[in-house]
Amino acid sequence: MELSDQDIKEYLKKGRINIKPLKNEQIGSASVDLTLSNEWYLFKEKYIGKRVDLEKTRFEKVFDKKKADAVLLNPGEMCLGKTIEKITLPKNIMGRLEGRSRYARMGLIVHTTSALVQPGSDNHQILEIVNLSPFSIVIKKGMRISQITFSKMQTPTSKPYRIYGKIAKKQ
Repeated sequence: MELSDQDIKEYLKKGRINIKPLKNEQIGSASVDLTLSNEWYLFKEKYIGKRVDLEKTRFEKVFDKKKADAVLLNPGEMCLGKTIEKITLPKNIMGRLEGRSRYARMGLIVHTTSALVQPGSDNHQILEIVNLSPFSIVIKKGMRISQITFSKMQTPTSKPYRIYGKIAKKQ
């Protein structure tokens, strides 16, 4: 079952879903807009154009963490961005990250494949941001380029992400 704005507001009020910080205007008809922080992960120069074995190389090795109010993405470039909001979900609610159409229509992709926010999560979201446009794009702290929807699961998970997720505790 997908949650509507009324469901989301009730779950927030009862503390079943927790999103901090959150302004009421971020809640849409069936989603909550998420805001970019000033924390970015950019590819290290020494890896650009090189061969990387994904079975042996973790993402932390190929990215540099940078704090900045804005990042320039040239056509085809990618970076990771972190949300300001920390999302806490119970064991029977999962989330799904989506892009916002106003930015997608300009060639900005917000997540390449990892849209699932696991039930039992308690972390900030890392967005895989790609510029597919033929022009350079500036993305800035405070932009709401992503949104999250919520689904209630029939039964709670036996593996809440805050306990079983390998990266969850670091975000």
